[in-house]
Amino acid sequence: MLGPGKADLLERIRETGSISAAGRTMSMSYKRAWSLVESMNKAFRDPLVESTRGGPNGGGARLTEAGEAVLAHYRKLQDIMAEAGAARIGTLRAMLRDVPEEK
Repeated sequence: MLGPGKADLLERIRETGSISAAGRTMSMSYKRAWSLVESMNKAFRDPLVESTRGGPNGGGARLTEAGEAVLAHYRKLQDIMAEAGAARIGTLRAMLRDVPEEK
């Protein structure tokens, strides 16, 4: 229902105010971005993204209150998992061949 790519898309929609612009920043077609938004809106009780069609004033998209909350909870969960799993991630990294260090 939600993963790092979809969370990134939500953030880009918040930043750009547009599903198509958010998709472009991620090298994603409008159709793909819209499909992901639709799947998220259907998966949650309340829609995460609200959009308006183009017209004289142009269209746009924004995160709903539910979208902002889901994104915040997801990012916090990522932080918790990264902190809790840091030792195991280090162990796995040490088992790989020639992996550049992350900054």
